[in-house]
Parts: sequence; C-alpha cells; structure tokens
Amino acid sequence: MIRDNNPQHLTRNSQPMKYGICNLSIVPCRKEPSDKSEMVTQLLFGELFEVLAFKEKWACIKTSYDDYECWIDIKQYQPLHDEVYSALLYAKTAIVSDLIHVIQSEADRNIFPIVAGSSLPNFKNKEARISQIAYTYEGEFELEPKPSAPKIIEYAYQFLNTPYLWGGRSPMGIDCSGFTQVVHKIGGIKLKRDAWQQAEKGNPVSFIEEAKEADLAFFDNKDGRITHVGIVLKGNKIIHASGKVRIDTLDHQGIFNNETQQYTHKLRIIKRFI
Repeated sequence: MIRDNNPQHLTRNSQPMKYGICNLSIVPCRKEPSDKSEMVTQLLFGELFEVLAFKEKWACIKTSYDDYECWIDIKQYQPLHDEVYSALLYAKTAIVSDLIHVIQSEADRNIFPIVAGSSLPNFKNKEARISQIAYTYEGEFELEPKPSAPKIIEYAYQFLNTPYLWGGRSPMGIDCSGFTQVVHKIGGIKLKRDAWQQAEKGNPVSFIEEAKEADLAFFDNKDGRITHVGIVLKGNKIIHASGKVRIDTLDHQGIFNNETQQYTHKLRIIKRFI
C-alpha cells in the first residue's frame, strides 16, 4: 500500500483509514488511477467502501454494496474509522426514490443535490447521520421496501429518456446494468454491478412466453458474452438503456428497436428476481 500524506486519511496512529463513504452527490470511479482513465462506475451519496490501497492522489476501493473494485480521487470522499464504518454498514438506511432532490449538511449548512439510489444511513425524522454530521432530507425515499414488480416498474419509468453513459448510475447518465441495479436498489433487491454478474443470479425463465413484468432479460454478443440487460414490461416490451433509457419490443430473438425497425440485441436468458 502506498501511503498518502493528506492528514484527513490518517488515523490517530498515522495509519491510513481503511474505509470511507461518499459524501458528495456523485463520484466517478475509474479503471486506473488517472483522470484520463475510463469511468467504470459511480458512487452515489451515502455509499460505503473499503480502501485497498493508495497511489498518489488516488484510492483503490472495493464498494460495500456490490464488491466492485475501482479508483477514486481521495478528495472526493469522507474517510471513516473502523468502528464508524461497521456501525454505518448495519445502520437502518433509507434509499432515495426521488430522481433528484436536495440535501442539507447541518455542519456547514451547505445544500447540494442527491439522486435516486443514494443511501441515507441512520435515517429518522427526515435526517440522515454520518458519524457526527447530520443531513436533512425532505424528499421521497424507501425504507426497508418489500420487493414488488409494480414498484420496480414504477422506478424504472422514472428514468425514461435518461442519456446513456458508460459507467453511469444516475438520472444524468446511466448504462444498462447501472439502470437495472439502481432501480432494484430502490425497490429492495441487491444486484451486482455488471450485466454478466447480474445474470449469474435469479431464477431462470424457460420460455419468453413465461416472462413476467419486472423479470430481467440478458443479451449476449457474437462471442457469447452477456453485455446487455433490460427490464421486461407487459405486452412484449422492454425498458433498457441503449442510447437513452427507452422502451422497445422484446421477442424470442431479442430487442427490436421501434425507431430503426431493426434488431439491436440478441436474447440470451431471462431471470426472475421477485
């Protein structure tokens, strides 16, 4: 591990803190420790992680929600002591269901936006608490939701026309598996980050005729790798992120783009999570 000189990342015995939390709206997570490296995912407000290593101004992290490894700028998170991280990991946490809403830090009275899928730890009486800092939030949220197909579909529709963004997990830009992950997070179902990882879970649906609303449909490329995912709707439709979050036709071949009148994705498997 490469130690960093920034004192905010050190414990009392001058050792780097091993955990952290996202205390900004959205933080880009990169494949390599460079601003020029591709963004592979994003952290949303309130999401926890373990710090694996430091390199110059970068921290290599493993996200607590989905075990995803990536690099973030050390200026873009709040370091946590072990005991604080453990308490937050098991704290009662609300999930933001508004597409976007403001939150206010009681420490400095700063107001900033947070997006759907953000986490609000220790949430009670419109207030979340991270360590000694309280944050006031008056928007919509889910607290210990009971997973249901109607709720998943409701939250999926909120993202309609969100532009596609590789690595994105927000209504400002989202990719296919980020879309399914965040929608399910709000609805009380934990999914991994990438489409191929999501496809390893759930119960398989044998035939497309047996597919139900809120099932996940997975699609592969010419090499047989699963590279795309979407949420099944009623009436042989699917909502997915391709160019933007859109609704297209789904049949046994795959996704038929209603605008171009062409098949864009080849169906591989359908899984049920509810």
